[in-house]
Amino acid sequence: MRVMLVNPRFRLPIDTRTTPHLGLAYLAAVSERRGDDVLLFDADVENESIDEAVRRLQPDIVGITANTPQVKSAWRTAKAIKSVKDIPVVLGGPHVSVLPAESAERPEVDVVVRGEGEDVWVKLCGIVENGKAGNPNFAARDLLDPAAGLLDGLLGISYYTTDQKEHHNPDHPPIADLDTLPFPAYHFFKMDRYTNLQPATDAIDGARSFSVMTSRGCPYRCTFCSQSIMPIKWRARSPESVLAEWQHLVENFDAQEIGVLDDSANIQVDRLEKIADLFIEHKVNHVPWIFVNGIRANLATKELLGKLKKAGLKRTAFGVESGDPDVLLSIDKKIDHDTIRQAFKNAKSVGLETIGFFIIGLPGETEESMEKTIQFACEVDPMIANFSMMTPYPGTKVYEIAKRQGRLLLDDWEDYVFFDGRARYELGDMTAEMIERKWKEAYRRFYLRPHRVAGTLMRKDFWINWRRTFKVAFNTLFPKKEKDELRKSVEAEAAV
Repeated sequence: MRVMLVNPRFRLPIDTRTTPHLGLAYLAAVSERRGDDVLLFDADVENESIDEAVRRLQPDIVGITANTPQVKSAWRTAKAIKSVKDIPVVLGGPHVSVLPAESAERPEVDVVVRGEGEDVWVKLCGIVENGKAGNPNFAARDLLDPAAGLLDGLLGISYYTTDQKEHHNPDHPPIADLDTLPFPAYHFFKMDRYTNLQPATDAIDGARSFSVMTSRGCPYRCTFCSQSIMPIKWRARSPESVLAEWQHLVENFDAQEIGVLDDSANIQVDRLEKIADLFIEHKVNHVPWIFVNGIRANLATKELLGKLKKAGLKRTAFGVESGDPDVLLSIDKKIDHDTIRQAFKNAKSVGLETIGFFIIGLPGETEESMEKTIQFACEVDPMIANFSMMTPYPGTKVYEIAKRQGRLLLDDWEDYVFFDGRARYELGDMTAEMIERKWKEAYRRFYLRPHRVAGTLMRKDFWINWRRTFKVAFNTLFPKKEKDELRKSVEAEAAV
């Protein structure tokens, strides 16, 4: 069967990274293992429109991924597909997992997959394949026929049958053994069209830059994090499985950089130490790698970080969020500033580069608490400080707080796009003007310190990427025109 997997257009307001979608890479891998003919369409790097691709490739089912600012693009994509052929169109991803009915009720969407997608996708493809075996003209309406009941027993999906009845089947259990998953199928992507993981910092061929996930889930429940919509159980791959994928990327794809995308990679310290030992033993530690989303500061000992450095780790990040102790407590971070300070010291002492993630405008913030965040960022002094304005994503506690007690400053889901330089909500005495002003001030005060300017100018990669770096910096602080052009461009493409 011919299955098509789609990443809809998702252009950010600044020139930042474009990398293969790891979730789709896993779906492509399980489809390939099932015996399907896999067609991967990433709208951010393709030269043809989605309707042209559907006419040319004639898929039997299409799966589309969507995060919150991407979901409207996913709907437009689904509509374009339906204009060509009445094939089953399936939506999955973080946004539709939180708000499944919103997408399921749309006429261009047939099925919404909630949560982890691989097992559900394989079973759904099997249902469609069986339907086609008995009916060569099998279409989406046949899949949704209430009399046939083809979807009755499939867990983890939401849909409307053709009699307009709404269905939300019980959740599908998460995958218990992640080692049973095949490696992400990067050979279906046009790798030469992507950037590396952190192009504003590193000069690496994007075609040789890959993402890996060694664990899924997070036992912590920070109020601002969309991870809270997923199962709380943390599941990890075995060190041997991680090593095998690493060797696969290094030997078969000539990887020059690997990014670990786990939300909580170091929950089990002994597992991470074993992975490091295996990298060293099997001599794959010459390829630099980074923790893209960071690791828990309370579990980042000097001994662990030192071993990871020997295993090839180049850079790690820590989620600091706030420099104010009361705010840190209120967001359920379950960590203190002394622990965070020590984590940065440990990383720097073993020669690791560091990134700090900071949030301006958390619930309950004042100008004084934001000032503490800026001061704390300057104190721990990571190589990269990433300041974001708090975005209340659906499914998070902050979203409920903002809706109930504050005022959302968002017209539609596309306003949730990153780096557009606008505050997303107001709450109490915390105004949009205050949030935006302190956010710009944070970047200015952190990066324009004399020793930071000197350090940046001394980095080799800076001079290779300086045009891109300056463009990113400028568009981060002055994004309005870029955002307007982005929206016009996306809407124009959708109208064609």
